[in-house]
Amino acid sequence: MKKIEHIGIAVKDLNTSNELFAKLYGKPHYKTEFVESEGVKTSFFKVGPNKIELLEATNSNSPIAKFIEKKGEGVHHIAFAVKDIKSEIKRLKSEGFQVLNEIPKKGADNKLVVFLHPKSTNGVLIELCQEIE
Repeated sequence: MKKIEHIGIAVKDLNTSNELFAKLYGKPHYKTEFVESEGVKTSFFKVGPNKIELLEATNSNSPIAKFIEKKGEGVHHIAFAVKDIKSEIKRLKSEGFQVLNEIPKKGADNKLVVFLHPKSTNGVLIELCQEIE
């Protein structure tokens, strides 16, 4: 793994949260994007060298809607940038981690993404991200 790519935060209302986090960080979000396959609308903030992704569900079946219903708003996942997502999947499976989607899918911010089940990572949803070239 190369670095923490971003931290994802589940929110009920993206517009309200964008205003809140813009006040917190002292600058507005730089990008908004829909990820149809996940039923989510995202916005990104740059904080120094780091990124924060806010996630709002676009339908009641979205993983974000289910997360908020169960746990409320808050940190949803930590994403790590990887050079070769397929080799990382293979490596992590061999180490005993449970991969939620073994075939990488297109995520936000021009990334291929895979998630590791929180049951295999001490309760933290981990996302692996590889830049799409």
